[in-house]
Amino acid sequence: MKCPYCRHNATSVADSRETEDGEVIRRRRRCEHCDKRFTTYERAELAMPIVVKRNGVRQEYDASKLEASLKLALRKRPVSTDEIDRVVHRINEQLLVSGQREVSTETIGGLVMDELSRLDKVAYVRFASVYQSFEDIGEFIHAIQAMQTPKSGGASD
Repeated sequence: MKCPYCRHNATSVADSRETEDGEVIRRRRRCEHCDKRFTTYERAELAMPIVVKRNGVRQEYDASKLEASLKLALRKRPVSTDEIDRVVHRINEQLLVSGQREVSTETIGGLVMDELSRLDKVAYVRFASVYQSFEDIGEFIHAIQAMQTPKSGGASD
């Protein structure tokens, strides 16, 4: 670690401590050349996958776009900002733990639809109508019927 004052390469760690949440390590360092002290913070850098759009263009993942899409679908719906933040966090977490280097917009859209189907049915249909490019009322009806059909996911009696 270079000293920020004299740019010398020889520094030593005087003290190391974890922050309260345990996600960052704070290190007090001392320059062996100029004897000045400074603090560094160490945290894990996690890389989100690259998003592959329908036209093949690749771009950096941007959680603010996900949040904006959710807010648009949930506009004038009784869903708090905290709930939206939790959805964004869950989707981000799923993308991180997937270990994929690239992810399609279809995959992200599917994650959003799964979350909205549990959170708010109206927002689900709103999002689906744009995401799946509904052309007529029949597609709305089909989406609503699919949402109302219970999904089999366990053992039956």
